[in-house]
Amino acid sequence: MQPEIIFYHAPNTRSTGVRILLEELRAPHRMEALNMKAGAHREPGYLAVNPMGKVPAIRHGEALVTEQAAVYLYLADLFPEAGLAPAPGDPLRGPYLRWMIFYGSCFEPAVIDRALERAPGPRAMSAYGDFDTVLAQVIAALKPGPYLLGERFSAADILWGSALGWTTGFKLIPEDPTIAAYVARIRERPSVQRVSEAETRLAAEHEAAAAA
Repeated sequence: MQPEIIFYHAPNTRSTGVRILLEELRAPHRMEALNMKAGAHREPGYLAVNPMGKVPAIRHGEALVTEQAAVYLYLADLFPEAGLAPAPGDPLRGPYLRWMIFYGSCFEPAVIDRALERAPGPRAMSAYGDFDTVLAQVIAALKPGPYLLGERFSAADILWGSALGWTTGFKLIPEDPTIAAYVARIRERPSVQRVSEAETRLAAEHEAAAAA
């Protein structure tokens, strides 16, 4: 029997995608919901889990996993029967790993620098180079469709569907029909719709508790 998975989560954050992933994997787990409105992520109990005070994080027996991409990779590999992670030796494993890491190492830093009107560092020191090249790479990967790995839906699509949804929603990246169609496709999945409804309820509960 596998150890229990404990999922540390706050609604409407980067960990929402992990909640969707757990739904897609049909993974038994216990969710520890942190009320960030009340500062629960900065309390000693959670800082002992992740000193950065960020979600998502998971604990699985003796394993403690933080950082968004690491959590996705760990969970998708833990449930291979769901087929959301190409196995080592599969030709799609390389592209899958690339896109799982590209988000945090290139895309999000580029988006944040652009939103803050902050120039990237010198190319030799920059994690991503320039914003236009990063975005062009994402669009080129999505164009063949329907998913990042072509016909195969993977955990990478849960990560990117969520990420592109919030970055387009906040107008942090230019409108693009390829990205819009991809986001709409991901949002049609039953898991996404179920989690979206649950997140709305949880966020309202946290808002009310923080205001009380």
